[in-house]
Amino acid sequence: MSTERSPLALPFPDLPSIAGVTPRVARAQYKNWDRCDLTFVTLDPGTAVAGVLTNSKCPSPEVEWCRKALVLGQARALVVNAGNSNAFTGNRGRAAVEAIAARTAAHLGCAPSDVFVASTGVIGVPLPIDRAEAGLDAAFAAEPCSWEDAAATIMTTDTFAKAAMTTAMVNGRTVNLVGIIKGSGMIAPDMATMLGFVFTDAAVAPEFLQSALSAANGATFSCITVDGDTSTSDTILAFATGTAGNAPLRDDDDAGADAFRAALADLCHQLALLVVRDGEGAQKLIEVTVEGAESDRSAHRIAMSIANSPLVKTAIAGEDANWGRVVMAVGKAGEPAERDKLAIRFGATQVAQSGLAVEGYDEAPVAAHLKGREIEIGVDLGLGDGRATVWTCDLTHGYISINADYRS
Repeated sequence: MSTERSPLALPFPDLPSIAGVTPRVARAQYKNWDRCDLTFVTLDPGTAVAGVLTNSKCPSPEVEWCRKALVLGQARALVVNAGNSNAFTGNRGRAAVEAIAARTAAHLGCAPSDVFVASTGVIGVPLPIDRAEAGLDAAFAAEPCSWEDAAATIMTTDTFAKAAMTTAMVNGRTVNLVGIIKGSGMIAPDMATMLGFVFTDAAVAPEFLQSALSAANGATFSCITVDGDTSTSDTILAFATGTAGNAPLRDDDDAGADAFRAALADLCHQLALLVVRDGEGAQKLIEVTVEGAESDRSAHRIAMSIANSPLVKTAIAGEDANWGRVVMAVGKAGEPAERDKLAIRFGATQVAQSGLAVEGYDEAPVAAHLKGREIEIGVDLGLGDGRATVWTCDLTHGYISINADYRS
């Protein structure tokens, strides 16, 4: 975990408690560090759960476990390990997940399938079962902790704890939504590239919760990238305790369904941008908007090509309005594009139009824009109505420094 806080960091928000949700933290000592690294969250009986998980073909045992457990739609606990991803660890990794679920289930008197497990950290090192079980025992006996402690405990290379909140009016009741998230490197959108956990007191059927979360993911977590690398452990889980007392949301015709969907999407958007703000070595947050594409999907692919380009990202790090690199990224995306219709802007300043540099454009506002912390790149393909926005960060020497000695 880095000791230098990202210049793009935001203060930790004042979050409400969620009835039916109790977080605790403990020290399992998965690494040689002086910090808590195991998070244990208990959930009231009747809690619904939904999730989106990595599409990596080399997923961790935790991802496989959660994928099977999600089919049942109910949850009593969440266990998150930091410092060891337990990925690519074969039967030993699977045994560790099974041991964690079994020990937690015995403590709570529930089925192991009601226990959700996530881990983050170094790949290829089996999670030590003895440390996990000792950490769990310590967590079982610990006092409830704050959201900030829980958010800090799931961190690895993150430089600040990340969380957000929102509310919605559902059938005459105010419901609360709180989320914590970790992510800094190995961030590329192929589901939800990080570990994130959403808790709400709303009463929501698992099927509707899954529908709402999948839709929110498509417009938020799947629209961010730091380095183009998709993790083996990506997990976003949403838990709904039903303690707010609203009539359960089951489909889009229910009163308050739209409000809940909007609130969940807003929360996921906040969380996703926090991850980009803490991109390893990041100094600038970059928003890339592509419009005029043949379809939204095509616009998204082009926007991601720009956002993942090391040449674009290093140009922004150097505050250089090298729009030729944007042209390159558009052209390599493999999506429909016509050179002589292409337009590019930095901030509010058009720098290229109809396939050419804008003659005599004023570089002063562009230079001023690129010196800021939040950068906008706009591309208009002039082909159709397709549109997409994605978010990334610049690529600096700090990224190399962090990842060159990550295992140490």
